[in-house]
Amino acid sequence: MVQLHDARRRHYDVRLEVDGVLKSWAVPLGPSLDPVVKRLAVFTTDHALEYATYEGVHAEAKYGSGAVIVWDAGVYTNLTRDKQRRLVEPADAIERGHLKFRLRGVKLDGTWAFTRTDRDWLMVKVRDESADPLLDLTATEPRSVLSGLTIDEMAATAT
Repeated sequence: MVQLHDARRRHYDVRLEVDGVLKSWAVPLGPSLDPVVKRLAVFTTDHALEYATYEGVHAEAKYGSGAVIVWDAGVYTNLTRDKQRRLVEPADAIERGHLKFRLRGVKLDGTWAFTRTDRDWLMVKVRDESADPLLDLTATEPRSVLSGLTIDEMAATAT
């Protein structure tokens, strides 16, 4: 699932369930459908599975203040392979610094990869049938897949 979080800086939290927790990356500009674009993805703390459906506004909270919406939701399939073409479990792939996965969400459909660099991670769209350099879903699809609210409308519910 992908949450849009309006904390100190607005960003997208891409969360994948791995071994009973949500492994999380903060992607400031959100997922891109353009395989040429490499998006900064900051690996963050694990979140409880219950957080996958959280929407609301939290003040100084455990996971940061600000409004949160579920921007996209769905399932992922791990596609990570080692040099012998054997499947690598997601936890091991993250430990090794490269996770390739297929998303089947309401908005995002296709294959992406997270790759660790010296200091952070990058999120990159893999060239496939869903790649589209001209489409920016973060601009054209601003609403939550759960509540239908935009991030600004969610923030307004706190006042």
